[in-house]
Amino acid sequence: MNRTASIKDVANHASVAVGTVSNVLNYPDRVSQRTKERVLKAIDELGFIRNDAARQLRAGHSRTVGLIVLDVGNPFFTSVVRSAEDAAALNGSAVLLGDSGHDAGREANYIDLFQEQRVQGLLISPVGDVTERLDLLRERGVPTVLVDRLADESKFSSVAVDDDAGGYLAARHLLDTGRRRLAFVGGSTSIRQVADRLQGARRAVQEEPDVSLEVLESEGMTVLAGRSVGNMLVDRGREELPDGIFCANDLLALGVMQSLAMTHTFRIPEDVALIGYDDIDFAVSAVVPLSSIRQPTEALGRTAIELLTEEVESQNPTHRSVVFTPELVVRQSTATSKPE
Repeated sequence: MNRTASIKDVANHASVAVGTVSNVLNYPDRVSQRTKERVLKAIDELGFIRNDAARQLRAGHSRTVGLIVLDVGNPFFTSVVRSAEDAAALNGSAVLLGDSGHDAGREANYIDLFQEQRVQGLLISPVGDVTERLDLLRERGVPTVLVDRLADESKFSSVAVDDDAGGYLAARHLLDTGRRRLAFVGGSTSIRQVADRLQGARRAVQEEPDVSLEVLESEGMTVLAGRSVGNMLVDRGREELPDGIFCANDLLALGVMQSLAMTHTFRIPEDVALIGYDDIDFAVSAVVPLSSIRQPTEALGRTAIELLTEEVESQNPTHRSVVFTPELVVRQSTATSKPE
């Protein structure tokens, strides 16, 4: 079995000093064109692969960015990650992905791992309040940007969507289609995004007389969690069924839709209007195309990388918070007003 060529092998093959090979790899402008071509030819002939781990140790950081999301199985986060990867690639960096699964302990393990990997910075959609932990990271030279979560600009940069406004848009739309008995389906309100969307929905409901808003907490934010809530609503019977349902994300909404549709008793939107949040690709292809609140996922991922790059390249960075406005997308699941 042939051993991997070393930098010393390259130097001997090119008849130059080891330091010259190092300059070609790290500071090519310090080497003449003729010498550089000789070293690169030797690298090609020997199949030399640079030891990037060793380079990282010398430089103190790598060309990688750590990114921790709440649920990589949610197409919303998948889209954000893809956009961040594309933006990082343009800067010559790569993204290391961690999925916390809404678990604070797992999130902490990823933060430790990325610090050990000497990432140049961290992007994180946090489970809870991680301010102390991120303060410590910054002290150790790892800048952090919060994603899908607003931050105190005196401490961190952040990029997010105005979820309060999004929740208001969703509930206001249901009210405008004639719905009066609304239900909000979401995961735990300890999740900031869920709490903000519920807060916005409550603002809309308070504008109208004789309107109710029931809060139904789900065990997670998945399709299966939505089906569980939907089954519970079906068991109540027609008289106690809400006539408008706002789900904190599209996966929950699709689960609720499946439960209602399987009974062949409740019609969407004639009996129950249903709206989700995120506007994932599956929303438009659902059995009843799903109305939703669209978030600009591409802009979120791209802006997160831009903010982190500012933090990395500046000696005294000015933290910034970028907030995007969500958009109502109306489809068949809410398009028909409830009959009188």
